[in-house]
Amino acid sequence: MMDSEDLGVKHILVTDDEDSVRDFVERALNYAGYAVITATNGAEALERLQEQKFDLLLTDIVMPELDGIALALKAAKDYPDMKILMMSGYANQRQRAHNLDVLAHEVISKPFSLEEITRKIQKTLESE
Repeated sequence: MMDSEDLGVKHILVTDDEDSVRDFVERALNYAGYAVITATNGAEALERLQEQKFDLLLTDIVMPELDGIALALKAAKDYPDMKILMMSGYANQRQRAHNLDVLAHEVISKPFSLEEITRKIQKTLESE
């Protein structure tokens, strides 16, 4: 695991209960030069957030235990400097999250390409 002082490397927490999506995003972001930690659900993500500082949380909306919206609400309150992106394959869930645009920078529609997810994360990290 990389140290937070590693030459400006951005640290991203990817939370998704689908192994294939989580692994795909982790590989894409590692390849793009980000330090990536993953979590399989919102509860596990909260544990990771307590263990280290992240620049960005990328979370699925629909997950067991603690869904992405509940996770984003808690993360935004406890870690106000961290950027939040959400992803979902469900139109009604994307609409739910769009109502929370004060805490999530964007809701990314699944499926997405490697290039698209990397570009959106870079754009979000560069925004102030």
